[in-house]
Amino acid sequence: MSGLEELLGTIGGIVWGPFLLIPLLLGTGIYLTIRLGGIQFLRLGAALRLGLIKRQDDGAEGDISQFQALTTAMAATVGTGNIVGVATAIGIGGPGALFWMWMTALLGMASKYSEAFLGVRFRTTDTAGEKSGGPQYYLERGIPGGFGKVLALTFSVFAVCACFGIGNMTQGNSIASNLERSFAVPTWATGAVLAAMTLLVLVGGIKSIGKVTAGFVPAMILFYVLGALYILIVNIADVPAAFGQIFGQAFTGTSAVGGFLGSTIMIAVQYGVARGIFSNESGMGSAAIAAASAQTTHPVRQGLVSMTQTFIDTIIVVTCTGLVIVTTGVWQETDPATGEQISAAIMTGQAFTHGLPGQWGHWIVTVGLVLFAYSTILGWAYYGERNIERLVGRGGVMPFRILFALVVYFGCTVQLGVVWNFSDVMNGLMAIPNLIGLLILSGLIARETRHYLRHDPRLEANRDQIEAFMQGQPGWEDWKRSERSVHR
Repeated sequence: MSGLEELLGTIGGIVWGPFLLIPLLLGTGIYLTIRLGGIQFLRLGAALRLGLIKRQDDGAEGDISQFQALTTAMAATVGTGNIVGVATAIGIGGPGALFWMWMTALLGMASKYSEAFLGVRFRTTDTAGEKSGGPQYYLERGIPGGFGKVLALTFSVFAVCACFGIGNMTQGNSIASNLERSFAVPTWATGAVLAAMTLLVLVGGIKSIGKVTAGFVPAMILFYVLGALYILIVNIADVPAAFGQIFGQAFTGTSAVGGFLGSTIMIAVQYGVARGIFSNESGMGSAAIAAASAQTTHPVRQGLVSMTQTFIDTIIVVTCTGLVIVTTGVWQETDPATGEQISAAIMTGQAFTHGLPGQWGHWIVTVGLVLFAYSTILGWAYYGERNIERLVGRGGVMPFRILFALVVYFGCTVQLGVVWNFSDVMNGLMAIPNLIGLLILSGLIARETRHYLRHDPRLEANRDQIEAFMQGQPGWEDWKRSERSVHR
């Protein structure tokens, strides 16, 4: 197993290295930002208002509301990456890595918009009457010929593999190990309860998942962010210096201080981008699967709502974690037993413990990690289910749900060094066909986006108004035909 773990680590280093996924991710984000006219900056306010305040398009087709689709996607992304992933990036790349997480998010918002737009634009209906979409559909339907089919099939296979890694075993293991360390709960007991809860929600399908995530995802984020804000307010005098370290060391690297061994600019960039995409999943195509289920009157509207997921995940939650780690100075601390830098697994918890009285910090991180990880399991279960439906048909959905729940138990009770490396590789391989597809389809995305926003820049048009100004547009007619077709 150690040999396999080392091999996967080597492959992961290539996939996430400076010559493959990092330039592809950043390059795609820059290109789409330019083609879409900086949509993530100009339309963020309208998108937040539609997604968080209005929350739904009245009379639109779909399985769940726009808000529920957003929280389902957020459930999958707001996970261990927001707690352990940030600590890993800063622990290896220094405070400058947080800057590159921000850049990945800001550029990634254009990618997230584009993939969610395409998810709705090319969605179809399965034999059970549920909407189904995502890269596994839009790569094949949007890109003519065999190349699109190859990209779609490749994405589906990697997505199913990834859902059992990053969306299942690693999350369950994080929950079980934290509950065992904090409250002496046996891992087998956590595994049994978690598997049963997961299956109970999954049996109800996307409508059940949407109701659960709409209820507790906003609450869990608020719970965690308020704890972080308290620490930052108490340490407000150190916040300007923290920003100085983040911006300065993003371009200079970090000298060895305390238990920190030092890093180069390239290490800061590599870990910032890798942990950034691990956290917000922009460019991976996964969020498009949730977006495709939304009740929306036009693909542009859901694309913009989905774009806010990256903003909330990274610009808000990840920033809170990163600033707490830097302002408390925990990233420079050493383990008394070994004299080495403390591990990323406990770094965030240590920072919150320093910043809050008593055991409050420890409890907030533990409870936050449990909630974040469980929500990720639910979100990724839906992603895997939709790709299983694409590969083998609707008949494979229920067996997949049962297997997925059983694997949750397995993940809680074993050591997962290999699985973590496997997850990194699968996440990266998922993104490659999707990013290629986004570049190829960028012209269609830009053209149809411009036409819609020319008539409804504030996202306030109702269904009849949209029907009037979209009349005669080829993309409009194609979308209506596509989403009513049944995929067998």
